[in-house]
Amino acid sequence: MTSEQNYLEINKESWNKRTDHHIDSDFYDVKGFLEGNTSLNEIELNILGDISGKSVLHLQCHFGQDTISLARMGATSTGVDLSDNAINKANDLANQANQKVTFICSDVYDLPNHLDEQFDIVYTSYGTIGWLPDLDKWAKIVSKYLKPNGKFIFVEFHPVVWMFDNDFEKIGYNYFNSGAIVETESGTYTDKSADLVQEYVSWNHPISEVVNSLIQNDLVINSLDEFDYSPYSCFSHTDEFEPKKYRIKHLGNKIPMVYSIVATKK
Repeated sequence: MTSEQNYLEINKESWNKRTDHHIDSDFYDVKGFLEGNTSLNEIELNILGDISGKSVLHLQCHFGQDTISLARMGATSTGVDLSDNAINKANDLANQANQKVTFICSDVYDLPNHLDEQFDIVYTSYGTIGWLPDLDKWAKIVSKYLKPNGKFIFVEFHPVVWMFDNDFEKIGYNYFNSGAIVETESGTYTDKSADLVQEYVSWNHPISEVVNSLIQNDLVINSLDEFDYSPYSCFSHTDEFEPKKYRIKHLGNKIPMVYSIVATKK
């Protein structure tokens, strides 16, 4: 069986291993989070606005910090992730934060076997679609779970970032989706020197593929914005030029690092 066929098993194992490192990391600052800090960034907070009383489905939620942050904002919040370890940690975290949140362990594509309701908002952010081979199937899931006139809120690392090698010195990858990228990584983005080696399978998705998959599945694009920084220092050679705003030191503001889409279900 090739890695591409087996990608779910490989990536689930990878995220199960990463979760143990992530939960204790400064990057995720669980202590500060439990003391009341939101895990959401300015970009998504500006798009979300007032969500009190709204129902939100958070796809690919990792160990649930954003899902819990959405609940703290007054939403009825449901988080979904492929990693059973992450979902167990998410339930623990919600209990510690004293928030009522529903978590479901499922691959995005398999969600219809685990959940049957519609939401005011479907939300997903930062490092999510790269783990999915087929964006048409993804957009069908987004559309299925949105109420009519419901909003899809999406914030993601810009595909230009994924073209570079790890040192941002040269173009190492195709901007377009040219099939599965199978790699082995030492460490993880919260700690490059972590005692962790894992194989993973990912895909690059150009913005046209994302937008067209949504349009073809009954979503109307309301806005598409691009940002010349990342709110996370998860890449090599970053420079914090303003609080919580990072750029690649030698590239400055020359490349887009994040983009956001807001779309409405017809």
